[in-house]
Amino acid sequence: MKNVMIRQPGYMPNLGFFKKIQSCDLFVFLDSVQFSKDSFDNRNRIKTDFGTEWITVPLKRPVFRKKLNQVSISYDLDWIKEHSNLIFENYKSAPYFSSYWYEIERILNQKSKLLIHLNLHLIDYFLKTLQITTETLKSSEFLISKNKTERLVEICSQLNATCYISGIGGKSYIDESLFKKSKIKLIYENFIHPKYNQLHGDFIKNMSIIDLLLNEGPKSSKILNKINLFSQ
Repeated sequence: MKNVMIRQPGYMPNLGFFKKIQSCDLFVFLDSVQFSKDSFDNRNRIKTDFGTEWITVPLKRPVFRKKLNQVSISYDLDWIKEHSNLIFENYKSAPYFSSYWYEIERILNQKSKLLIHLNLHLIDYFLKTLQITTETLKSSEFLISKNKTERLVEICSQLNATCYISGIGGKSYIDESLFKKSKIKLIYENFIHPKYNQLHGDFIKNMSIIDLLLNEGPKSSKILNKINLFSQ
């Protein structure tokens, strides 16, 4: 069986995103769809003394109706310094801060022109750090339609996939009959977020992956390995 998953590559995604990549045979970054405002495409959350804080990459206007791989980053404001200062203040006492943060900061300081390039550079670093070796591709490498389900089925078919793994949210929009017609098995994952050591009080789930890495270091990959993506 050849399992495929397809997701948009966000900014410093949470650990669930990386568990999804780890759990399939081939992962496709959905970079050719329309940029979605208020999504995780250009932002994520970190943990602070006051709860959580958004770190957001500002974008050049207009972004309306632009595809994710066409959106440019704005450097009119020094957001890299802002993100760095915020992360330093809230994670400087994390056990593995110095082991990972300075490489992440180096990638930020390369000042990628396009958001997709920044996101994928960071994701590539996180994949290597977490020892995830799943093959990855981009949806822009395929000829696909605009319809949500047809797009997924066409990518799977071109990859000779026998199974597509969808997020649980896919139940609200996926036309399951199209997968059945194409003889591609459709499975919905059921991700249950694990707890791990955090700073700043009670555990809060769905933080950026840097929260896991800076707090747990080399143990991060073991924490991912223990997650059952198909828990009942």
